[in-house]
Amino acid sequence: MDNEKLKQFMVPIAVVVLTLVGVFYLAPKVLESFQGYTSLQSEISTKNTQIQEKQAKLDEYRRKEQEVAKKEEESAKSGKPFYKPVMAGLDTEAVIAGEFAEILQLIRANQIKVRSIKYDYNPSDDAFVQGASDKYSVARLNMEMIGNYSNYDNFLKEMYKHEHFLDIQSAEIVPYKKNKRVLLINFKVKLYAQK
Repeated sequence: MDNEKLKQFMVPIAVVVLTLVGVFYLAPKVLESFQGYTSLQSEISTKNTQIQEKQAKLDEYRRKEQEVAKKEEESAKSGKPFYKPVMAGLDTEAVIAGEFAEILQLIRANQIKVRSIKYDYNPSDDAFVQGASDKYSVARLNMEMIGNYSNYDNFLKEMYKHEHFLDIQSAEIVPYKKNKRVLLINFKVKLYAQK
């Protein structure tokens, strides 16, 4: 009689045992799949962050490229071409030397004396150096000069009319204490040349 009562419960017991065996057999696979899923989610999140960073860098590069193109267009509209040396493949000093010689010639022609000249080739804060250093060479000149009013006036007019593109950054004029007709001049200019 015990066997007959036991036969009634045999199917439910077998289902419970098979369910438990299935759970114990499938649990590690489900856990492994879940861990794979979570690691894949974190990897996707990391990749999305990297994509956003790369997109931001690309947008910044495009923005700088547009700024350089805009400045090139503005300089082309100004009607003044960049100084271009006769020979190609020269270093920055050699490329700028020709235009520097033109500026010195203007100084001499206007009877202005130069006390000192400090120069900085391809300064890192210049927009052309930042955006198109492979196309342009830049020299920032800081000149201390001595001259009188009329000579300095003529010099400035000729610098303004200069045939090549340049950027006069500042001109500080102080009269000499002993003779007010003599000027002490601190003149800053950037010279640009195509490579």
